[in-house]
Amino acid sequence: MIRFLGVFTLSVAVSFSLGCIKKKVAESVSSTQKKTKLGFVLATMNEERYLKDRNYFMDFAASLGAEVEFSSCDGKVDLQTAKVETLLSKRVDAIVIQPVNGEAASSIVTLAKKDNVPVVAYDRIIKNADIDAYVTQNSFQVGVLQAEAAVLATQGKGNYILLMGEAGHSVADEITRGVMSVLEKHPEIKVVTKQNHPNWSSALALATVENALTKNKNNIQAVLANNDGMALGAVQALEEQKLAEKVFVAGADADLTAIKNILKGKQSMTVLKGIKPLAEEAVKVAIALAKKESIKFDEMKNNGTKEVPVINTPVSKITKENVQSEVVDTGFHSKEAVFGDNKG
Repeated sequence: MIRFLGVFTLSVAVSFSLGCIKKKVAESVSSTQKKTKLGFVLATMNEERYLKDRNYFMDFAASLGAEVEFSSCDGKVDLQTAKVETLLSKRVDAIVIQPVNGEAASSIVTLAKKDNVPVVAYDRIIKNADIDAYVTQNSFQVGVLQAEAAVLATQGKGNYILLMGEAGHSVADEITRGVMSVLEKHPEIKVVTKQNHPNWSSALALATVENALTKNKNNIQAVLANNDGMALGAVQALEEQKLAEKVFVAGADADLTAIKNILKGKQSMTVLKGIKPLAEEAVKVAIALAKKESIKFDEMKNNGTKEVPVINTPVSKITKENVQSEVVDTGFHSKEAVFGDNKG
């Protein structure tokens, strides 16, 4: 009987030991299979393009086996801070932030760093902060493309209006810098109005162009806008003076309304800023940082605190001649959306 109990006890011990081993193996497998969780925060969803940013980001992350916690902030700094705090409480492994304000967002980065969460600045740089990377479109080249096309259209002379986005906004600053790098080479071009616009407002841009037209007695040859929303304001102001098809107008982002206006001759060009490669590159960089892997970058940029690795994604000029090949055939906008109201 005693011998039987000994064998029984040994059997129980072995079973318990095997059970522990199986549990540890299962926990180890579970740990290695744990999905990377990314936080993705956009400044707003109030502009047409940002639905694309969100969808491209989330779809590509899912294809790589990552989870995404998404938030947008209605262009409000305080709300963005609160949204990031919520994401950090959900224990994201890395966070990708399009800052509402590039300077104010430094405090958000501090919060993330306290939790040892790497931060990727998306589309706009975050200044004076310990960010790990900056993924952006080549905004300087956007301005160069706009200005070169305008110079060609106006034969290198005339009065220009420059509609800039939010003051201190890194993208607005870079597009404007690109524009001016070209225009400064043409002494017969005069920038008669150069104005920032809070929230990149189309309505405010309309007012700016109206005032410039009045001040210059409609003697305006070109309007260069940092984005298509402000270009739309310019088109509306020009239409009031029956100048919509006579003045060169450039924008950026390839918004659907801008594409339609290009086909109608009311806007001269836009710049497609590669939203899909931007979003997908941000996903790859964030996952690499979460896994403590090295990243590939194009250049280093000082944000006031450190030299930050920068990844630039491509931009391209869109005119009436290449809408089909560059916008429709690539799937950026559907054929029905682009040409539906422009038949005949």
